[in-house]
Amino acid sequence: MDIKELVKTQREFYQTQYTKDINHRIQTLKALRTWILEHQNRIIEALKKDLNKDAVESYMCEIGLVLSELNYQLKHIKKWSRNKYVWTPISQFYGTSFESYEPYGVTLIMSPWNYPFMLSIEPAVGAIAAGNTVIIKPSAYAPNVSHVIKQMVSESCDERYVAVVEGGRAENTELLEQRFDYIFFTGSVNVGKLVMEKASRYLTPVTLELGGKSPCIVDDDKSLKLAAKRIAFGKFLNAGQTCVAPDYLLIKDKYKDQFIQYMKDVIHEFFGDQPLQNPQLVKIINQKHFDRLSHLLENQDIVIGGKGNPETLQIEPTVVDHVDGNNPLMQEEIFGPILPILTYQNIDEAIAFINQREKPLAFYIFSQNKAIQKKLLKHCSFGGGCINDTIIHLATSELGFGGVGNSGMGSYHGKKSFETFSHTRSIVKKATWIDLPMRYYPYNSMKDKLIRMFLK
Repeated sequence: MDIKELVKTQREFYQTQYTKDINHRIQTLKALRTWILEHQNRIIEALKKDLNKDAVESYMCEIGLVLSELNYQLKHIKKWSRNKYVWTPISQFYGTSFESYEPYGVTLIMSPWNYPFMLSIEPAVGAIAAGNTVIIKPSAYAPNVSHVIKQMVSESCDERYVAVVEGGRAENTELLEQRFDYIFFTGSVNVGKLVMEKASRYLTPVTLELGGKSPCIVDDDKSLKLAAKRIAFGKFLNAGQTCVAPDYLLIKDKYKDQFIQYMKDVIHEFFGDQPLQNPQLVKIINQKHFDRLSHLLENQDIVIGGKGNPETLQIEPTVVDHVDGNNPLMQEEIFGPILPILTYQNIDEAIAFINQREKPLAFYIFSQNKAIQKKLLKHCSFGGGCINDTIIHLATSELGFGGVGNSGMGSYHGKKSFETFSHTRSIVKKATWIDLPMRYYPYNSMKDKLIRMFLK
């Protein structure tokens, strides 16, 4: 079935009202959960082939998060789907007011390669829970995972309901030529702009989960060793190929040397003396990105790591010192295992530096000072983040996840996913046994007084 025909078929299926039945949604979500539980090893093997991810990391960062989201949606879907009643003004006596959640219809989910399973399936779970049909377009850069997703969906779901389109740029282009009712895109800023441009032809609403240069601020030396460990975890997980990874470090000048020493110790603890020989070191996704990262390291003051293996496409966890805002490392999102260090003297200097740049997807504060925490949260705009940790804010269905400004628009996870893929209809139901006359022509002074009294 070609793409145009697939979209047409899904639209016809949506119009049968099948997907609006809560029981059918639950049945589909349970089928996906069962397949994942029974075929975890296939997913892990695919992630190993595409990114050299260790089995523990694959479960922690991909499979486990998807299962958690599935369970959360299944637990709450019936409650969320009910009408939500609100107070009705006395001027609308006698009536009841409520909000009703309606699925958008035929949805498209375009996912990236860095967390190819999780970032394909998590938004799809929300779209299904809300009652939509779904077309998933996984990244061609992770072909093994893409194929597993195709197998999973074809073995668990009716293609008219949930389908997967594999392929590369040609398939992406053709998909974006179709008319969808909602598009959910995760990826780069440049491609996100193209998606939004294509969606605008039909006024199709979009969620854009993008990225950017997410700062990490270290403002005191309390728990500095723990800070180094948590920053290293967030930065070097998945070889830094994480949209919410700390992109650069802003640290008070007097703490920098001690932090670097702690970071050396942590990297040794995580990856050993020869990180490139460590079987758990994730690889860079392809030659193009390996070459880009290698070029960024040219003529830099590398204080930790810096070596790469072009045969395995791996790069050591790397820390670069003496970086300023004009450094090539600060001109684009790094998306690799490279941490530039910049210093400041006072927090106002750090705030000014951050606010001169595009709004980041994530923001990390390491400080025990509550006044500093509040000041940074007040003066800096960002998608989401952590205080005294990194990246874990996205690992819960209780919190929405999304960007702002250049880092994206819209959010998902948990109830936010259900709401993202639903249109909220506002409805007033009026009684017919009474009809207040004051709103009708002709108007007079008595009606004027009544209207003013009721509408205060």
